[in-house]
Amino acid sequence: IINNYLGGTQGGAVDKASPSGMHFRDSKRKVDYVLAYHYRKRLARHLAGAGSPEPTHESASLALVSNGGTGKGCAELQRQDGGQCVPQEQPRPLGVEVIELGPLDTLEEEKRLQREEYERNLVEVGLEIEKDPENKSQGLSFVRIHAPWQVLSREAELLKIKMPTKKMYEITEEGGILKTLNEIWCKLTKPLQPQVPQQENSNMKSLSYPFSREKIYLYNIKDKDTFFDNATRSRIVREILKRVSTKARNSTGIGTLIANHVYDAAYPLHDGEYEGQNDDMNERKLLYREWARYGVFYKFQPIDLIRKYFGEKIGLYFAWLGLYTEFLIPSSVVGIIVFLYGCITIEGDIPSKEMCDQHNAFTMCPLCDKFCDYWNLSSACATARASHLFDNPATVFFSIFMALWATMFLEQWKRLQMRLSYFWDLTGLEEEEVSFLSEHPRPEYETKLLQKKLKNKSITTENSNEDEKEKLTWSDRMPGYAANFGLILFMIMLTFSAVFGVIVYRITTAAALSFSTNETTRSNVRVTVTATAVIINLVVILILDEIYGAVAKWLTEIEVPKTEKTFEERLILKAFLLKFVNSYAPIFYVAFFKGRFVGRPGHYVYVFEGYRMEECAPGGCLMELCIQLSIIMLGKQLIQNNLFEIGIPKLKKLFRKLKDERTEPKEMDTNQSKDPQQWDLDYILEPFTGLTPEYMEMIIQFGFVTLFVASFPLAPLFALLNNIIEVRLDAKKFVTELRRPDTVRAKDIGIWYNILSGIGKLSVIINAFVIAVTSDFIPRLMYQYAYSQNGTMHGFINHTLSYFNVSHLKAGTQPENSPFAQDVLFCRFKDYREPPWSQNQYEFSKQYWAVLSARLAFVILFQNLVMFLSVLVDWIIPDIPKDISEQIKKEKSVLLDFFLKEEHEKLKLIESFIARDKQKHKSGTKGERIRAASFCQFNRCQKGSFASFSSQHTEV
Repeated sequence: IINNYLGGTQGGAVDKASPSGMHFRDSKRKVDYVLAYHYRKRLARHLAGAGSPEPTHESASLALVSNGGTGKGCAELQRQDGGQCVPQEQPRPLGVEVIELGPLDTLEEEKRLQREEYERNLVEVGLEIEKDPENKSQGLSFVRIHAPWQVLSREAELLKIKMPTKKMYEITEEGGILKTLNEIWCKLTKPLQPQVPQQENSNMKSLSYPFSREKIYLYNIKDKDTFFDNATRSRIVREILKRVSTKARNSTGIGTLIANHVYDAAYPLHDGEYEGQNDDMNERKLLYREWARYGVFYKFQPIDLIRKYFGEKIGLYFAWLGLYTEFLIPSSVVGIIVFLYGCITIEGDIPSKEMCDQHNAFTMCPLCDKFCDYWNLSSACATARASHLFDNPATVFFSIFMALWATMFLEQWKRLQMRLSYFWDLTGLEEEEVSFLSEHPRPEYETKLLQKKLKNKSITTENSNEDEKEKLTWSDRMPGYAANFGLILFMIMLTFSAVFGVIVYRITTAAALSFSTNETTRSNVRVTVTATAVIINLVVILILDEIYGAVAKWLTEIEVPKTEKTFEERLILKAFLLKFVNSYAPIFYVAFFKGRFVGRPGHYVYVFEGYRMEECAPGGCLMELCIQLSIIMLGKQLIQNNLFEIGIPKLKKLFRKLKDERTEPKEMDTNQSKDPQQWDLDYILEPFTGLTPEYMEMIIQFGFVTLFVASFPLAPLFALLNNIIEVRLDAKKFVTELRRPDTVRAKDIGIWYNILSGIGKLSVIINAFVIAVTSDFIPRLMYQYAYSQNGTMHGFINHTLSYFNVSHLKAGTQPENSPFAQDVLFCRFKDYREPPWSQNQYEFSKQYWAVLSARLAFVILFQNLVMFLSVLVDWIIPDIPKDISEQIKKEKSVLLDFFLKEEHEKLKLIESFIARDKQKHKSGTKGERIRAASFCQFNRCQKGSFASFSSQHTEV
């Protein structure tokens, strides 16, 4: 059924648009899906002597000519000549108007023919469509699609969509103290619950079963129009659109047609406007009011409503994000306590007191050649005191806590995921459904396969069975794999080059500022260089992040993955690898490499024949690592996660609107209603491109929270503050800024869980090395228990500083115009080396090797201890909650009993009809016997009923 299929000037008056914007013009049939396309009327010029100079669009007989050819359209020639358009000279029939088409007209005509064919095929499979009249020279038009009950029921059975049956059963709750605690928690959190419609009896659950037309009596069908909700209807239509093909270019499904620009977009409609004066409440408006506003940041998320409106995949993302944000609360509290512990104990820290003691000052060796003078260690007092805030024994405890926190979070997510799977009827998500939904080939894959078939001369059109089995082989993809390997390697090297460039900037800037005649500039060299270098690092990371996202997508496309699932997984792995290296490379450098390859006085390591490698501050590199981590983390969250996420969609929307206004001529359209319809409003919105960017920014943040948390205990707090905004920002984007996504069923968050688990394990190793190598925790511990005279930290600073005879400095590197060069015989530098009066002067001392051994031993001990505790936590906490596992068993039992009862009742009904017939007509006529037989066949006879039940029992 095609309604209002009008072309040119035909059609006359058109019915008024649907007042709700959600229905066909008859205001009865619901719009389940919309196809949008731009059309352009042909601007043709006539051949000489070819009839009237002013033809109408709807000519009774019209021949299309391309590049001088006459008679047939290019699309028809393609079908006849095996995909190649070969114009042929044919005699011009009488009474036929001949029009010569330009290149643009030919392309537009071909698109129009493909659209018509595709829409005819949609009607053939049972869908009903409604089209707008094309009464401008060019413009935007919509095809609205409605799926009637017959199509919905057929496809629901094919897709094995679980639907609620008439049977309700009680959910047994846990008793005892857990039930009491749960009731108290519910009362306390009642003001935080979103005001959304809840099930009348939360202790009851509908028994769900894959839809079957044969067993339609099992389902609670009150109204066929509302039995399938909007999300399910649009999902069914989307599957049909993917499946229906056109002959032109061997295109299969809507994806290929959009890729070939036959259609611009295909999307389901939102449930009306999200704000307005009218009192009609829809699910979109409810989500906006209770979820997608910053004013409700303190409320829990209505996860069930999110899942119902956007589908299981998006519902799982927001459930994961909500759990992650909740878990950040305890880690933030512990991080604040650790930070406050550092603040409280700073006055009692003996090493920082010794460093700040100006009476017992240490004369340190120059920080640069010639222009830098000897300096007093007490001048670095502020740095030492600040370092103690993050470099204290509590950070070791916090590192162990965060490793266990990550394990607890992942375990709790598995339990929540299982709970949601049960309540969302995903526990029995059949493998056939998953494979059916994921096996649709991508348009790019089909195009590549078609090109391969055309090149292969041995394959003919007769071997259609062989064509179907044919697929892209390893050799076909080898150029793509080679490009992937080469470019990813190049991108990683580019990241390292950017880090090295910043290192060179720091070294050269520090040297340049040291030449300054201004005393203030010289005294603040380290602060200036560190701050500017971190900002440069941040800008480079933000720029490369955007580049790497585009490169990862392009690299995945040239690999030509077959399905969307494979494409998404490969894209995620590439993007994560590149962005992980990009985000953490500068931090890794400061944590593990800076100050390790400096050398010693008289034998420094130089780069570019004159610049010394940079050293850590006197208080160690941990303070600088903290600054680097905090600025990069906060900068990424503020700029990339928030400003970019808000600004870029708005700019894209404005650009698309301006582009449409520029391309469409200012023509009066009498058929268009004054108020824009819902499909017009949704077309203006940004198309949904997947959850990968949302997950990626959270996974990178998870890395900042766990990987280097030993150096920055406040990282969970800043992540928590960001996520409180992020949840509402993402919610607002999905409800107001994006077209409604297609609902996708998913049992879990996929490959992201494996990435999270990998980061959690890597964080244990990295934090072990940060504590052992970057901080002074091990040297302090070794001094206190191995070298201290009285078991205290007195004398620790002196113990960690080595002596150097200033007469051993290389010629030309001594300080120039030093006011107290004559008074200095020995200067100190931070390292464990033999003194100049030793036989092995300036060699590594025994203390160095002892501390190094202790550091490696700590790494091994810490790593194994934390890994053991993580495995223990994993083992103690079951993946499936006990009550859920019992409910799943109960559901199977209830399902079995329900089928037995229904089949028994149906059998009794058939027997009663037969018995009644026998009583009325002992010698029944032939017609009555035929009627009884047909009734028995329709309702399945006794034997058939038991066979049907038996097969169903096997499935259960």
